[in-house]
Amino acid sequence: MTGSYVTADVEAKLMPFSISAVRSSFPALNAGEEFIFFDNAAGAQIPQVVFDAVNRHLLECNVQRGGRYGKSMEVDASIERARESVAVLVHARHASEIAFGMNATSFIRLMSLAIGQTLAERNEIVVTDMDHEANIATWLALAKDGAKFLWWKMREDGNLHAEDLKALLSKRTRLVACTVATNALGSIVDVTEAGRLAHEAGAEIFLDCVHYGPHGTIDVQAFDCDYLVCSGYKIFSPHMGFLWGRRELLKNLPTFREDFIPDEPPGKIEAGTFIYENVAGMDAAVRYLETLGAALPAETKPGETKLDSAGSGSAGSSSASSRRNSLVKSMNAIAAYERLLALELLRVLKEAGATIYGIHDEDRLRERVPTFCFNLGEIEPAVVTTTLAKAGIGIRDGHMYAPRLMRKLGLDPERGAVRVSLVHYNTVEEIHRFRNVLLDLKRHG
Repeated sequence: MTGSYVTADVEAKLMPFSISAVRSSFPALNAGEEFIFFDNAAGAQIPQVVFDAVNRHLLECNVQRGGRYGKSMEVDASIERARESVAVLVHARHASEIAFGMNATSFIRLMSLAIGQTLAERNEIVVTDMDHEANIATWLALAKDGAKFLWWKMREDGNLHAEDLKALLSKRTRLVACTVATNALGSIVDVTEAGRLAHEAGAEIFLDCVHYGPHGTIDVQAFDCDYLVCSGYKIFSPHMGFLWGRRELLKNLPTFREDFIPDEPPGKIEAGTFIYENVAGMDAAVRYLETLGAALPAETKPGETKLDSAGSGSAGSSSASSRRNSLVKSMNAIAAYERLLALELLRVLKEAGATIYGIHDEDRLRERVPTFCFNLGEIEPAVVTTTLAKAGIGIRDGHMYAPRLMRKLGLDPERGAVRVSLVHYNTVEEIHRFRNVLLDLKRHG
């Protein structure tokens, strides 16, 4: 397909699931408005089953947990169901390794405060110049506690390389903090190798999985990481956050907790009351992805990526294993389809003469998700996004909460770049509509 655009017929033949069935699951895509959601990195839409779960909670058991009456006990049960679901999603060893809260940023700060109290001879923290600022500034705040920082720097190809990390590690390294996929450029980091190197040096690794979440299989066992944080609103749920950590590490961390909270995970990590209805929505979002995977054939078609083995579930049960298998199938299918979208979007941006930041080689699409940052000649990023908005296409401009990365790219963070970010409910037809507006803007300024 090199040098040509993907037609709707070709898309239908190549994609692993029915795009019409997927889109019919999302009310916002069927609201009668010809709007294109190309700003999914800032938050994805939610399927009907998630709406139903949130509404059911608010209608039937909108009370505090921990009571002895039925509605309160149902809140407890709802939270535990969600904890089991997220444990299956990330391939946790036990559901108690999952903590719920407001968002990823607050979890990263909570963990930095806890880890900051454990600094001794190992007082060096490795951060990157490619991450969301939330996974940088929260660690830099530990300078007053004696933390020292080393920078794992992005190369010119728009990604982090493990061999560069190796040179930074020593017996003084306490933690490596990095992203799984950058929210600005879409590059996927080899976090498994990063984790291996960190552990070889006696350090731990903390992963920001927020942007990677809707695009690929999360597997904390395969990543061999120590902590991982994510935000549900990127993974088709309402706004909420969750954190996974190795149970023995969470148990030993000094975290803030009220006196009546046992010094055990997950309670010791969950400060205060979180939004129960949104946690119920996260449970439903995981089940939506499971349903998508369960409908897929067991064997892949010729030319498709072979599905990963799932292993056992969070509690080792056959039910958890079956759920995990469905999720792995789903996320592999999503990744395969999104590579098709990324290829088409890449060709459109090149045709428009855009400056594409990060990986833009068609042969390296497995190293990225369908999130692209670009600029269109001398046209201001804000003009590009405003023009697309008038045409009913939502995209974003600015520094993408990664001002250090923008400076690394030689860009003024205040001006930044344009970002277009797709997920599995987007289509080739939408990309072609985007292309027409972009080309018209390039021709007429």
